[in-house]
Amino acid sequence: MQNNKTLIVIVGPTAIGKTSLSISLAKHFKCEILSADSRQFYKEMEVGTAKPTPSEMDGVPHHFINSLSIHEKYTAGQFEIDAIKKLNELYKKNDYAILVGGSGLFVNAVCFGLDDIPGNSEIRKQLIKEFETHGIESLQKQVKVIDPVYYETADIKNPHRLMRALEVFKTSGKPYSSFRNKQTKQRSFNSVWVGLNLPREEVYNNINKRVDIMLEKGLLDEVTKLENFKYLSPLKTVGYQEFYPLTKSKPELNKVIEKVKQNTRRFAKRQITFFNKNESVKWFKPSDTNKIINFINCSNKN
Repeated sequence: MQNNKTLIVIVGPTAIGKTSLSISLAKHFKCEILSADSRQFYKEMEVGTAKPTPSEMDGVPHHFINSLSIHEKYTAGQFEIDAIKKLNELYKKNDYAILVGGSGLFVNAVCFGLDDIPGNSEIRKQLIKEFETHGIESLQKQVKVIDPVYYETADIKNPHRLMRALEVFKTSGKPYSSFRNKQTKQRSFNSVWVGLNLPREEVYNNINKRVDIMLEKGLLDEVTKLENFKYLSPLKTVGYQEFYPLTKSKPELNKVIEKVKQNTRRFAKRQITFFNKNESVKWFKPSDTNKIINFINCSNKN
């Protein structure tokens, strides 16, 4: 495969209009779309993930939407393998493909690749028990000692990140930081990065409206139906976790809905911070379709 192939990567905060733009661009470039929204993989999670409807897709083929069950374990590493395989297929008939989503780790897995970082399921289980028994402070102290480089940059309030750092160290004897920031894997395509954003107040208003629309479409029914599976990782996410345990009290429910909006706004802020670190991202307003098409065309001439 020649590297005259182009992957149009559309990123940005939730509810910004990535789906709508991706479909417009797919029609223009006559290509197909890969979803890198890690929650849209799961077929049981329909309303709370704001998946595009068949009508919204408007005949444009989408991949990695409803491709999994919440009962299946799936990692960014597996997505890297599956997405690259799919791109190899698509590039046989088209010079363009689109990757769209706000899950930064999954986007980066496709564009840059993931390091082959070691792990051990038994050690992971022990660390989970340790966290449940002794709390996050114990994990923080250990990481500070065994990997001070990672400790300085990590989100030390995130137990999963801390446990991962300890798991890697206990498995390999090397600090987690030594496996990170290695040379990017070579790809057989060029990535053109398009970021969408708006003033913060508009982003937050869009989020609040989206949550209201989800409720109208039956979000409460969906979370109720999935309550027995609330312990699964896909459901430990914004828009689902806030509802458990379920309440029938209207005042309490109103508090939960406000919490969903608040947590989604916080998530959007983290997404913007994450993608801002990538200097390749060129930022646009969601309505700048023609400017974006020109940018993609110009990028391919350089």
